[in-house]
Amino acid sequence: MTSPVRILLADDEHLIRGALAALLGLEDDLAVVAQAATGAEAIALARSVQPDVAILDLQMPDLDGVTVARTLHAELPSCRTMIVTSHGLPGHLKRALSAGVRGFLPKTVSAETLASVVRTVHSGGRYVDPQLAAEAISAGESPLTPREAHVLELAASGAPVEEIAQRAALSAGTVRNYLSAAVGKTGAANRHEAARIARAHGWI
Repeated sequence: MTSPVRILLADDEHLIRGALAALLGLEDDLAVVAQAATGAEAIALARSVQPDVAILDLQMPDLDGVTVARTLHAELPSCRTMIVTSHGLPGHLKRALSAGVRGFLPKTVSAETLASVVRTVHSGGRYVDPQLAAEAISAGESPLTPREAHVLELAASGAPVEEIAQRAALSAGTVRNYLSAAVGKTGAANRHEAARIARAHGWI
């Protein structure tokens, strides 16, 4: 008998995380081996338990699911990742796919679909919710470069340029250049408005 697929669940909403764990636990070939409430906790638990599949909420208090997925792919390449979200904007989907996420689906899917996608992802396949895929195609590409998006995301919290520069390992002048480019590309009046626009479109 083959071993069950070992799953890590990460979602800051305890009720939803518990419900997902209970539903997946009904499947004989799936086993939830760890649960996390934050992105940092998810990374730490993944390092410890070495799951086969990590199911990540897109928006968590500290790190978003895409950032967690990117970290797991770098450190644990055998761990497949998938995003389950209630905020499925086209830009989020594109960022997730570029980070190596194998599954992207809304929290409105049935338990049967979720279990099926876990199996698909674990076997090396890919699943993207059809409606989100269609919306992503029609929305077009983000105007921001990866560097601009990263710096703008750091700026979204209101951090000063010097702090952003330190966190991004860039000079303050380079950070200002990236922020200026992002403001221009989004048509915003300032970097705070640019961050709001980019977040609304799912670009960060």
